[in-house]
Amino acid sequence: MKSIKKLIRLIHINYILAKNGLDNVVVSLRLFAPLRFMVYLNPWNWFRKEHLTHGEALRISLEALGPIFIKFGQALSTRPDILPIDIAIELSKLQDKVPPFPSEKAMAIIEKAYGLSPYEVFAEFDPIPLASASMAQVHAAKLKTGEEVIVKVLRPNMRRVIENDLSIMHTIAKWADRYWPEIRRLKPKEIVAEFEHTLLDELDLQREAANAAQLRRNFDRSPILYIPEVYWDYSRSNVMVLERIHGIPVSDISSLQAHSIDIKKLAERGVEIFFTQVFRDCFFHADMHPGNIFVSYNNPQDPQYICIDFGIMGTLNDNDKRYLAENLLAFFNRDYRRVAQLHVESGWVARDTRVDEFESAIRTVCEPIFERPLKDISFAQVVLRLFQVARRFHMEVQPQLVLLQKTLLAIEGLGRQLYPELDLWTTAKPFLEKWVKEQIGPKAFFTQLKQNLPFFAEQLPNMPKLVFDFLELKREELITDKKVLSHTKREEEKAALHWKSIATGASISFLLMGLLDYWNLIAQRQLAPLAFIGAAITGLFVLLNRSMRN
Repeated sequence: MKSIKKLIRLIHINYILAKNGLDNVVVSLRLFAPLRFMVYLNPWNWFRKEHLTHGEALRISLEALGPIFIKFGQALSTRPDILPIDIAIELSKLQDKVPPFPSEKAMAIIEKAYGLSPYEVFAEFDPIPLASASMAQVHAAKLKTGEEVIVKVLRPNMRRVIENDLSIMHTIAKWADRYWPEIRRLKPKEIVAEFEHTLLDELDLQREAANAAQLRRNFDRSPILYIPEVYWDYSRSNVMVLERIHGIPVSDISSLQAHSIDIKKLAERGVEIFFTQVFRDCFFHADMHPGNIFVSYNNPQDPQYICIDFGIMGTLNDNDKRYLAENLLAFFNRDYRRVAQLHVESGWVARDTRVDEFESAIRTVCEPIFERPLKDISFAQVVLRLFQVARRFHMEVQPQLVLLQKTLLAIEGLGRQLYPELDLWTTAKPFLEKWVKEQIGPKAFFTQLKQNLPFFAEQLPNMPKLVFDFLELKREELITDKKVLSHTKREEEKAALHWKSIATGASISFLLMGLLDYWNLIAQRQLAPLAFIGAAITGLFVLLNRSMRN
């Protein structure tokens, strides 16, 4: 039954692609090459007045295929390192907006989660959703303690829907990898696997709540970013309750201006938030599209962002963070050799990569960019071009860097939408230089020491015993090593003497044999066997005598 449903879904996908003029893409697969003539039989090709670009046709097709394919298109739009730029830009227009599911189902999910109806759990509950997306929808409510909240409810049967569509995607990726050489280099199977991992993470609202709580803690009392509070007592894997926030959508420029928001400062603070999350906290919001960002009405001359939707977060380890910071600074200073070296040192490209060739490739791509005024240079595009060059040198896909690139593109795009003169380079460079100084040198040493003081204080009472145990262990190892060396030396000396004895005994035997044989030849031939035996016994006696001495 599953196979039949899968086949029907595949037929439907091909129908949508053909309808939007992508049938030539399908028949370009070697598997379907014999059906290439079908393109000319496609009735949509006869009457189509408007010829869409591949990017437009793909976007429209994904929209028609449903929310999971829309999210896949959105994920692909963040990968202009593997897609043509025009297609990536077109896919970035995909909107994750779908009609809400019936309120009765939402209320049934809430009742199952709490064991009580929404009206028993909350003082107030609005059955009409505030917003709806592919994975969940949001309802307004009020706690019995008076706080205004939003209740996020996961769509019913989402796991089954996702697994069905992911199965189709895996099949398509496998076919593309096998039969489409042009696509094989893009690693379609790996792309789908990466998307699957991200998508399944979004199914757990407890995970999202934990992300929100962590980010709120990181920016506690911050004047630049506010994160709504999580109400843990009401949060489940398929229901999440957050503080309701009120603000101006960041994309509503006219409203921002009407409230006298300092737009320039707002744009610069967006950059500051990004670099703070990445380099201070190593934990960043990776879904920073305008629908998830608001601006507080309070303090218009000291604007504060408000973020929602914490399903997709990015993390960096200390090594990635350091290499990334040094990479960006090297770029600022046009030190392309250092950029190449850092890529090799970090393991982002193979260890046997020739640094001089990599440096030359980076310079060729980036030097023309730097000839323009800094305010006209897209910081995100420079990073993107760097990744594109690195891909030519077989840079493995780094999921954390993909999310970082996606977020950087979104932040810079948003900042320049707010304030077209935004110079992200000028804003970012002092931040990075300060961060690098804090990580290297005496100040960094004492900071690290201060951070480790509680551990040292805890271990201090044990230090004498630990030192004694360590020294005792080393003493025993030294004694053992000496014994082994002494024994080995004696054995070597005995072996040398032993072989010397053998040589001496053999020499005496051969000498006696020679003399006796000579004597035998001259005088008494009948005594030859006896002489031979006597010579051998004499040699053995010498050998045994020396061995016993040793």
